[in-house]
Amino acid sequence: MFWNRLIAVVLVSFVWIQTVDAGKYNPVLTIGDAAPSWKDLPGTDGQKHALADLKDKPIVVVVFTCNSCPYAVDYEERLVALAKKHAGATGQVAVVAINVNKVAEDSLPEMKKRAAARGFTFPYVFDESQQIARDFGATFTPEFFVLDQARKIAYMGALDDQSDAAKVTVNYVDQAIAALLKGEQPATTETVARGCLVRYARQRKK
Repeated sequence: MFWNRLIAVVLVSFVWIQTVDAGKYNPVLTIGDAAPSWKDLPGTDGQKHALADLKDKPIVVVVFTCNSCPYAVDYEERLVALAKKHAGATGQVAVVAINVNKVAEDSLPEMKKRAAARGFTFPYVFDESQQIARDFGATFTPEFFVLDQARKIAYMGALDDQSDAAKVTVNYVDQAIAALLKGEQPATTETVARGCLVRYARQRKK
C-alpha cells in the first residue's frame, strides 16, 4: 500500500513539473510564455532577419518548415494563402518561416529556389545552429506559433485540423489571429502539430 501511494505521488509530481515547465503538447513552452527571439538569421531574400524587425506588426506567425518534408511541401500553398490574407506591407500580421534542417535539400541555396518557385512573399530564414527551433520546442515541420503584440505565445500547434486541404473545417491560426485582432484570447490555444520530425543534430552531453 505504501509503495503504491509513493508511486502515485511521484507520478503526480512528474506531471505537475511537466505542466509547469511546458505546454500540453510542447516540451518547452506554454501559452503565455514570452516568445524566444532571433536575430541575424539569413533569409532567401539575401537579408538578415530578427524578431525585433517586426515591432510594428501587432501579430507574428512563426512557422517551422523546410523543403524536404512532404507534409511541409503540402502546406506551402496554405502558407502562401495565409500570408496573402493577413500579411503584406499594410497587414497587421507578419509571417516568418524558419528552417533549421541541415540536410542538402534544406540548404539556404535550395531554400532560395523553393521560395522563388512557390512565390513566398514572407521571410524564409535559416538557422544553422538550430537554436531557435530548440528554444521554441518545435518538433515538427510544419509547426505554427502565433505571437501577440507583447510577443507572448498565444497559440501553438497545427495550422488547421486536417492534413488534406480539401477536408479542413477549422483553421486554428486564422482563428487565433482573428481573436487577437479583437483583443481577445483564442478559443483554441494549443493543438498537436502534424508533419515530419525536425532533423535536430545530436547534442553531446557536457
